[in-house]
Amino acid sequence: ALETLKMFEKKDSRVKSAAATNLSFLYYLGNELEQATNYADLAVNSDRYNPAALTNKGNTVFANGDCEKAAEFYKEALRNDSLCTEALYNLGLAYKKLNRIDEALDCFLKLHAILPNSAQVLYQLASIYQIMEDPNQAIEWLLQLISVVPTDPQVLSKLGNLYDIEGDKSQAFHYYCESYRYFPSNIEVIEWLGAYYID
Repeated sequence: ALETLKMFEKKDSRVKSAAATNLSFLYYLGNELEQATNYADLAVNSDRYNPAALTNKGNTVFANGDCEKAAEFYKEALRNDSLCTEALYNLGLAYKKLNRIDEALDCFLKLHAILPNSAQVLYQLASIYQIMEDPNQAIEWLLQLISVVPTDPQVLSKLGNLYDIEGDKSQAFHYYCESYRYFPSNIEVIEWLGAYYID
C-alpha cells in the first residue's frame, strides 16, 4: 500500500494530498510518528481544505502531546466539512484530555446524533458523565451501549461498578456475573463476586 501510494506523490495537488493523507494514516497506524507527521504536512500543504489531511495532522500533533494544537486542526477540518465524524470524535477526545468536559460532551452528543449506534461514542458519553459525577446518566449511556455490544465484559463490569456505587447490589451482582461469564479472568470482578458471596 505504501509503495502504491508513493507513486501518486508527483501528481497534481489534490491527488498528492489524498495519497499523502493515506500515507500519513498508514504510518500513524504503524506508530511511525515522524513519517506520519511528514506526510500529514505534505497533505495539508497540498490541499489546505482536505478535512482528512487536517484530521491526520491533528492526530500526529495529539500523539506528540499537544492537545490544544490538535484541537485547532480538528476544528479546521470541521470548518471544511461539518460532517467529518473522525475530526469531531478526535476533537471530543482532545477536549476530554484538556479537561474541557462540557465541550467534549457537546462533541460526543453531536456525534451521537450523526452515529446513534456507535459503540465508541456511547462509551465516551458514559465516560464523560462518570467524570462529571453523574452516575445515573453514565448508567443510561452504558445500558444503550450494551444493547449495541451485549457481550463486552469491560462495559458489563463498569455497569456493575456503577450500580455498586449507587447501592443497588442486585443489579451490580447481575452485571458482574455477566462480565464474569464472558471474561472469567478479570481479577477485580472475581474479587467483587467473592466479597458479595461472603456478605
